[in-house]
Amino acid sequence: MDTQSTASIPKLYVGIDIHKRSWKIHCSTDLFAGKSFTMPPVPEQLFQYVNKHFQGYEVSTAYEAGCCGYYAHRSFKSYGWKSLVVNPADIHRKGKERYTKTDKIDAQLISRELKDDRLESIVVPDKKREELRSLFRRRNDLVKDMRRIKSMIKMQLLYFGIKEPEEFDNDHWSHNFRDWLDNLSFEFDTARETLNSRMRSFRFIDQELRQVTNELRAYCRKHYKKDYYLLKSIPGIGGIVAVGILSELGDLRRFNSLKHLAGYVGLAPGMHQSGANSKAMGMNPRSNRLIRSYFVEASWQAIRTDPVMQAYYRTHIGKDVKKIIVKIAHKLLSRTLAVIKTETPYEIGVIE
Repeated sequence: MDTQSTASIPKLYVGIDIHKRSWKIHCSTDLFAGKSFTMPPVPEQLFQYVNKHFQGYEVSTAYEAGCCGYYAHRSFKSYGWKSLVVNPADIHRKGKERYTKTDKIDAQLISRELKDDRLESIVVPDKKREELRSLFRRRNDLVKDMRRIKSMIKMQLLYFGIKEPEEFDNDHWSHNFRDWLDNLSFEFDTARETLNSRMRSFRFIDQELRQVTNELRAYCRKHYKKDYYLLKSIPGIGGIVAVGILSELGDLRRFNSLKHLAGYVGLAPGMHQSGANSKAMGMNPRSNRLIRSYFVEASWQAIRTDPVMQAYYRTHIGKDVKKIIVKIAHKLLSRTLAVIKTETPYEIGVIE
């Protein structure tokens, strides 16, 4: 009987340490360790190099997620290559590799882990959701700027011994309070100009924050209408938190379980056990810290508006408040996942 041997397709594993001005590349095959080299940060040049030296190979690439985004990943996918964008914490380092770090070593480690099939890609968002996320994070930057400029204005009042009227001694900066600040008098004009400059910054940031917030809400009402209003039906989740969930977490239907979602957000408790001894480690530091903070803030609002959450909170009165609110945030996360997966608006006392 005639037999015909069929050779398997040779494989190429490309580990890339990506930087703004250059890429460190390490190419290895299924048979050989390969070599490292530096090239400009242009995906097309890597494509030309592979076509010249590794024609007919099945190509896999991987690089660490970071400031350079996903444009390289999308380029590699368009070439028909397998491409992974990995969490840097998932790249295993052994022995002295933990204490010696260079771009060349990083590229070699990525190539080695890719070759050994020990890497798992993060979820790469589509361009539509990625650009929505950029606007949501811009809003978060503006919130930080607003908090900073308010603190500077309050600091100037405190420094010069100016006491605020009792009706303005709160976090709400009403128009009356702004007018009072505009009409403050100082002994010299320089202090007045300092406050004027800060008030101009405050008004600019305030206007930008309102504009970006309105744009986010309008966009989600138009492009993610069903999920947006499903999320808003949950007590504690308003328009901005709903926008944050849609932009940072994407489609919640991709999560297989609450455990999977809680681990991604960072509301899954850590545990350290050795023999008969075990110790709770608190919230996992590996998380989406931005959306986790939004869930914690939303939990305080849920306590005020949802009798079920309020009753749960009261059963734990006397315990550590921070631990209680994290438990409530976990329950709120459970409701969020249930509402999206069942596509049913939340009703108090129905979904737990």
